[in-house]
Amino acid sequence: MLPRALMLAAALLVAGCAAVDDKQASAPSAISRDDALTPAQRKEHERLVASYGGAYNDPKLQKQIEVVVARLVAASERPDLHYRVTILNSPAVNAFALPNGSLYVTRGLLALSSDNAELASVLAHEMAHVIANHAATREDQMKQAVLVSRVISDVVNDSDLGALALARSRVSLASFSRGQELEADAIGVGISARAGFDPYGAERFLTTMGRQAGMRSMSMNQSAGADSPDFLATHPATPERISIVMANAREYASPDKPGERDRKQYLTAIDGLVYGDDPKEGFVRGSRFFHPKLGFTFTAPAGFTLENTSQAVLGASASGREALRLDAVRVAGDQSLSQYLSSGWIEGVEISTVESLVLNGFPAATAVARGDQWSFRMFAIRFGSDVYRLIFAARELTPELDRAFRDAAETFRRVSIEEAENVKPLRLRIVTAGLTDTPERMAAKMDVQDKALERFLILNGLNRGDKLGYGEPYKIIAE
Repeated sequence: MLPRALMLAAALLVAGCAAVDDKQASAPSAISRDDALTPAQRKEHERLVASYGGAYNDPKLQKQIEVVVARLVAASERPDLHYRVTILNSPAVNAFALPNGSLYVTRGLLALSSDNAELASVLAHEMAHVIANHAATREDQMKQAVLVSRVISDVVNDSDLGALALARSRVSLASFSRGQELEADAIGVGISARAGFDPYGAERFLTTMGRQAGMRSMSMNQSAGADSPDFLATHPATPERISIVMANAREYASPDKPGERDRKQYLTAIDGLVYGDDPKEGFVRGSRFFHPKLGFTFTAPAGFTLENTSQAVLGASASGREALRLDAVRVAGDQSLSQYLSSGWIEGVEISTVESLVLNGFPAATAVARGDQWSFRMFAIRFGSDVYRLIFAARELTPELDRAFRDAAETFRRVSIEEAENVKPLRLRIVTAGLTDTPERMAAKMDVQDKALERFLILNGLNRGDKLGYGEPYKIIAE
């Protein structure tokens, strides 16, 4: 049996793919209605949507995607297939299709795409998995996750940590083979080109996705895509794959006459799209986490980068030698928080370090636990009907680090009604470049905490040294 302390350390450090004219849009047979789902399919759909933060409701954008899908279906090897499109309210960059014709795309992926051709390349790739029957094979594999969960329950006494491990196993089980990915690339590029879209959109999007993942992995001190439930985890943007996609595109169009991109049309459709975390689910601003709906906030130690996931708030220092996790659990009212910290959900607790305290008016307890490679400073804070676990991990828990962890825990507090009401999500705003505008000037307009220029360049598919086109639209991030 693995030590539970090591399982927790792993959990702390980690965070399955343009509107046109009315004639083109009149392909209703490509889009299925929700009532076509069987009860079992509907249950799976609802579970999946909930795991990605719910559905994102934007009728204009929904129609835009459905029109693109209709064009792709008409140009595919299986024009008889029907697809049901759902936009997921998640900042993760992901898209996937199920054998029953359910097609999902996150708003995070929509934000990263820069034109209809890039979006079409992703959707055609996912449709290709269905056409080639890859998705059916993957569905059979995903059913084995039930067996995996039994193994996990034998190792981890804590159901929340078990759920995290199960989520990671589902991502792994959902992965397509290299051969399947390359086959889907080839089929998808062909579908996109026959539908009239620029087949080079796949190369542009894979490149942008790789740059985005690289920036994110540097911020979180992770290897790109590792244990991450996003498109890159199962669709790696390797140089080899990008070169193969380019070769596929050349079979259909030359680079100087590539086909439709519909950039302005697409950018108009995503103008105002929520970017990053949705405040309703809590959000990160720099080193601060704020949850207006639940009514609390806390600030991480200096130098930490935070990420909000559906299971927990995760954080890591630049060196990767320190990490944190914040989540919520139910603890029986007759069990003290000191007793809970010593109850065995993590091994190695030093009983002599257990102490009761009050943090900004809330009952709390803290303790230290030590494993072979990691040491932990843990806090349990009773807030309403829940207990929040704020767990810091360090390779070496020095007195200075321990003090910094304690100081961070003391920032956990209730937010006022006024604070909660004034919170606004970040959104993509489409702005037009003026004569004197540069990437640097555009980046300065962005409401981001760090790497504004790098984020602007990636969002718009630009490289350092590129000039902006006068009168052309560009994406920025702002409230």
